[in-house]
Amino acid sequence: MKSILTLKQVSKLYDNGFQALKNINWEVKEGEIHALLGPNGAGKTTLINLICGIVSPSAGEVNVGGFDIIKDFKKTRSFIGLVPQELSVHAFETVWASVSFTRGLYGKPANPKYIEEVLKSLSLWDKKDQKIMTLSGGMKRRVLIAKALSHEPSILFLDEPSAGVDVELRKDMWKIVESLRKNGVTIILTTHYIEEAESIADRISVIRKGEIFLTENKDRLMKQLGTKQLRIELKKTLKLIPKSLSKYELELVDQNSAIVFTYDRSDDSSLITKLLDDLKKLKIQFSDLSTKQSSLEEIFVQLLQEAV
Repeated sequence: MKSILTLKQVSKLYDNGFQALKNINWEVKEGEIHALLGPNGAGKTTLINLICGIVSPSAGEVNVGGFDIIKDFKKTRSFIGLVPQELSVHAFETVWASVSFTRGLYGKPANPKYIEEVLKSLSLWDKKDQKIMTLSGGMKRRVLIAKALSHEPSILFLDEPSAGVDVELRKDMWKIVESLRKNGVTIILTTHYIEEAESIADRISVIRKGEIFLTENKDRLMKQLGTKQLRIELKKTLKLIPKSLSKYELELVDQNSAIVFTYDRSDDSSLITKLLDDLKKLKIQFSDLSTKQSSLEEIFVQLLQEAV
């Protein structure tokens, strides 16, 4: 896949001396779902606002669809849809009027059929004539997505789209995201719900203190950095781990009634077989085995700790 978004040595230094972004080099591929993760204050929103033309870079170059965001502002802005964190909507407008007006702001000719499709896909069609002020927070969030899609963008930025949204609505939103991707829209999202990034993202970037220090395929990241745990339920408790098993770095848990073996996913599976054989030789009996692999959230925390 070719890149639809490219940043080269991009920095943002504010007048008060605060450097929000530092020498960022970043690429997003066309048609992917790319999750941008980082703690509060890491620079996620500043980076999105800069790409969208809301904030100007202090240095560096940003290209969207092969066009420079400064020299070709109008062109690049037409490629981008943004769903901001804040629920900033015109309270006294109807859903239909608000979404249609936003399309016009981008110089797009009226297209009622397309607006109808967008509203139906977001379960807003039956509310098209309602004033936005009468909608719930979750429905207002859907209106923001509809407004961002009104001009048929190639890239959709979702800045914390699940904030303040109930679980059911959150699941619906991710179905919409997947549907957009199938239609060729590139999705870039920031989220505090790391399980969402784990379930839908193709690639993940991690930003900390204004610097992107990692961009990786999600599955490869979890394979390289993730660990697995084998839990062995014992028939009888152990006072301590026999010295002959020290090479496995085992841990006694649950009042010595179970053993936990932590290993890298890349480790040879025969290592587990050897451990079980050694337990058998020592006449340590067990009643059950179970495995658990680390989640993306655990990997994320590990990466941030390593970056300190």
